[in-house]
This record gives sequence, structure tokens and C-alpha cells, in this order.
Amino acid sequence: MKIEQFIADVPNFPKEGILFKDITPLMQNGEALRYTMEQLSNYVTSKNASLIVGPEARGFLFGTPVAAMMGIGFVPVRKPGKLPRESIEYEYDLEYGSNKLCIHKDAIKKGQKVVIIDDLLATGGTVEAAIKLIEQLGGEVVGCAFLIELTELNGRKKLDGYEIHSLVRY
Repeated sequence: MKIEQFIADVPNFPKEGILFKDITPLMQNGEALRYTMEQLSNYVTSKNASLIVGPEARGFLFGTPVAAMMGIGFVPVRKPGKLPRESIEYEYDLEYGSNKLCIHKDAIKKGQKVVIIDDLLATGGTVEAAIKLIEQLGGEVVGCAFLIELTELNGRKKLDGYEIHSLVRY
């Protein structure tokens, strides 16, 4: 199946000059969605991971169902103030300003093999922050899987040393 046929281009969203990749047509098609989850599950299985981490919010959309299909855990990485128990945070730079991500302090056991799943790899900043949080807790990031990779934004460079698996590359 060609996943690309279920990804719509939306010009000038969210602002002029941006070509947004809309995944909602894929999510609306049960066969395409199941195929996507199976492809991500196959990757996680190949990495022998026991946990999936997904960044807010669209990492939840793909990471949680894959974890459920595989019978392994899912850990959310969220913005500050969104997690109810004790958490750690990592601050990272954006093109203009900075951002923070948080994870529960008890979410990952030392040595646990983790795959990060998100919908999109762009500049790599969000996933790099997730990696830092996972490693701070003693987890081992054995791979990063994405539905879409925007190659011209060179996110792979920021994630050098980590295996990247993308279902679709633009």
C-alpha cells in the first residue's frame, strides 16, 4: 500500500509558504490506518523494544495503538504542567525561542529498550528532547519511527547516532 496517497497537501497552512502534510485522510481510512500501524509495529518488533514513547500530541495517535497491538507499554512525553505526578523536564531551543518537554520520573526503568514514535520528523528538536529525557531516566533508545519525514529540514542530522525509520519521505 502506498501511504502517500492518504496524505493530503494543504498549501499555506498554518501560514503562508508552508506546505502542510495532513494525515487525517489516512486516519479516516481504516485499511490505510491498520496498514500504517502494522508497519510501525513491525519496526518496533525488529528493535525488540519493551516500551514506546510518544511526544504530545500526534505521537499519541500512532504510539498508543502500536503499543496496544504489541502488548507493551506507552509513555507520553508532554508539555509542562500536563503530567499529574513527579516529572523531569528538558528545555530545547527552537528557531525563535525555546520549548520544554516532560516525562514522569518513574516512566522508564534503567536499561529498558525504547522506540520513539511520532507522526513527523522535521527538524528533530522534539525527538531529540524526548531522547534526552529517556536517557536521563536510564532508558535505551533503540530506534525512532515516523509516519512522515521531511528530508529537506534535515532532522536526521540532529538525531545522528540513532536509527531513524520513516514510512514516507518527502
